[in-house]
Amino acid sequence: MHRKSLAYPYLIWAALFIVVPLLLIVYFSFFKEGHFTLQSYQKFLEDYYIKSLFRSIELAFISTVICLVLAYPLAMILSGKEMSNKQIILLLVVLPMWMNSLLRTYAWASLLENNGVINNMLKTLQLPTIKFLYGNGAVIFGMVYNFFPFMVLPIYNVLCKIDGSLVEASYDLGADKITTFRRVILPLSMPGVITGAVMVFMPALTTFLITRLLGGGKVTLIGNIIEEQFTRTRDLEFGSAVSMILMIIVFITLSFMSKKDSLDKGGGLF
Repeated sequence: MHRKSLAYPYLIWAALFIVVPLLLIVYFSFFKEGHFTLQSYQKFLEDYYIKSLFRSIELAFISTVICLVLAYPLAMILSGKEMSNKQIILLLVVLPMWMNSLLRTYAWASLLENNGVINNMLKTLQLPTIKFLYGNGAVIFGMVYNFFPFMVLPIYNVLCKIDGSLVEASYDLGADKITTFRRVILPLSMPGVITGAVMVFMPALTTFLITRLLGGGKVTLIGNIIEEQFTRTRDLEFGSAVSMILMIIVFITLSFMSKKDSLDKGGGLF
């Protein structure tokens, strides 16, 4: 059997479940009742949808930054040779991913609701209750919780592959720990940082499940608008147009990140 023939099942699968749906989205975004129109794209220019788009980008960016700030120190600690039981900690980081994201988000909604476990504990301790849900903070928390492993693992993988002799050479040349981190470790770890940022930012930008459960319908992101068009209002044309706009944003972001990654590998940062 020719080696190329092994790719035929994948090509068929990709054509049926990737290419065809994309073509349908492109068609519905430009055609309504068989006639070419830009009405759906013009509708998106309304203030409500523009604000939802920028809110989605803002919350996704904040979630990505928080994941990076939390994940990088953890990845550095786990990549250290003196760290023992690192496999157990990595397992604890990855373990939530083995459970369905819907169940995980439902669990946090139950814990954080006004009469949930946490507020009931505060009442028992005669402390004031806190309104955790139905705001931007709850949505960001859900994004960070769900996508945090996607940031840790790429950074950890890159840090483990850094040649220790480079770090030792930096110390031998008189550099302190901060200078070594800034001039050696950080540039070499940037491919992992960029990969992690993409893997967190993209699903955070397009999510609708977290917003619905933890935002309680009070926080509307672009993913919720797309879901609503396809499942409730049945406006396939507008839903497809919004999906196209979101895909363009995703492609632009990926292109920028890929260019940045190429510069980092070539020493473009320092």
